[in-house]
Amino acid sequence: MESARDRLERARIEVVARLTSVTHEYDAVVASSRDTNADDEHDPEGATIAFERSQVGTVVRLAQQHLAEVDAALARVAAGTYGRCEECEEPIGEGRLEARPAARTCISCASAR
Repeated sequence: MESARDRLERARIEVVARLTSVTHEYDAVVASSRDTNADDEHDPEGATIAFERSQVGTVVRLAQQHLAEVDAALARVAAGTYGRCEECEEPIGEGRLEARPAARTCISCASAR
């Protein structure tokens, strides 16, 4: 069976790869918008470029947030608190940790939010 640290390290590798990919995509969108008319209000393509930039930017922020969550979970492993709910201090179910290795709360506490 895969350990919590191994699961988190694998998740970290995956999110770093995704973050690298979407960051490159974002950079490409920004670079391509430099070559277009900067007047989005009167440029029919301007709104599309701005929308695409916004979408990719959101994906970048979500990947950064996920990376921070995985890093926080790795810190909990090191501190010996991984797998305990941060709200009720009961163990987080193994199934939840397999599905969401960076989970901070048990299903009961997460559902109560």
